[in-house]
Amino acid sequence: MTGDPLFAHGVGLAVVLIVIVKAVVAFVALLVSTMLMVWFERKVISDMQDRIGPNRAGPFGILQSLADGTKLFFKEDLLPSRAERVVFRLAPFVAVVPAFLVFAVVPVGGVVTIAHHVVELQVADPPMGILFVLVMSSIAVYATMLAGWSSGSKYPLLGAVRASAQMISYEAVIGLTVVMVILESHSLSTRAIVESQAQHFWQWNVIRLGIVPFVLFFIASTAEMNRPPFDLVEGEQELGGGFNTEYSSLRFALFYLAEFMNTITMSAVAVTLFFGGPDGPGFHVVRWLWPILWFVGKTTIFCYVQVWIRAALPRLRYDQLMDLGWKRMIPLSLGWLLIVAGVIVSVSWGFALMGALLVGAVLVWQAARLGRRRRLAGLEPVTGPGARG
Repeated sequence: MTGDPLFAHGVGLAVVLIVIVKAVVAFVALLVSTMLMVWFERKVISDMQDRIGPNRAGPFGILQSLADGTKLFFKEDLLPSRAERVVFRLAPFVAVVPAFLVFAVVPVGGVVTIAHHVVELQVADPPMGILFVLVMSSIAVYATMLAGWSSGSKYPLLGAVRASAQMISYEAVIGLTVVMVILESHSLSTRAIVESQAQHFWQWNVIRLGIVPFVLFFIASTAEMNRPPFDLVEGEQELGGGFNTEYSSLRFALFYLAEFMNTITMSAVAVTLFFGGPDGPGFHVVRWLWPILWFVGKTTIFCYVQVWIRAALPRLRYDQLMDLGWKRMIPLSLGWLLIVAGVIVSVSWGFALMGALLVGAVLVWQAARLGRRRRLAGLEPVTGPGARG
């Protein structure tokens, strides 16, 4: 299938209405899912820590997120005296909008027929959909930087610089893993990527690409979303609340909303790229519903894993965070990309590249190990301004 079949016979009033309805339904569903995600995270972590968690507002405390959002809506909206007013007010929306736009190109189901039109269950299916995902996830960096800079305070600015460096570092890993998926699927369309995995579950990219790209993508997306153990944006010891320290009321709620919305959207993207999207066993009863249920089930599992990681792992130091990204994950993703490209050309080429990369990695590791020993033994020559000629 090439292109969205909804536009195969031109654009009429019915097509425009269908597109508007799809966009509204997706937006409302994502907002409700984000509210449920906040409740879900608080409830799961409380169970893991032997606490009760939210239990007052609504059954099982399920309306607690709505109550918190309503409270933030009516709080005083503060504006620092030294802030750049327009940019300060715009930054929270720059954080929220990309999260929704990423979800707009994710296939959540198969196809249905509405008013004699074949409709894909996703808001849009552009031919370069996965590149659109990368662009939108990169724009979120601007929201962080603009929020810290426009606050007119040094601590939010330092927090924004640190958060931007973190997000840019792990964006490179995400881009490299996405390239592997594109090479294997031969398409930039998210729908085509799902269809390339639809024959059997062993055709899922997580298996075809050797698991490593999925692990890299999952770790990198967790770091880019500032989720624990990579939540170094909020450095309570040295930066207060980080880039959003000066925000309050609805604008602070928008940053909070963007964080949890990104958790859902990146989980959905991981399901799309590596686990077949809505692919799964179907049944003859209500056939269009089963792909949606499979997609929701897979995405929920990823959201649960994110919560589990938050409850189980301690926060990394910032130097550990940057070392993991630049010294380990980026070289590993580059090496695995070469192996994937070699296997696609020829299996023998793939194994040859794997052997060459393993030898190179061992040599680099031995050289680093020897250098570390020499430094500890004081045998390294002293260089720099204090060195004698």
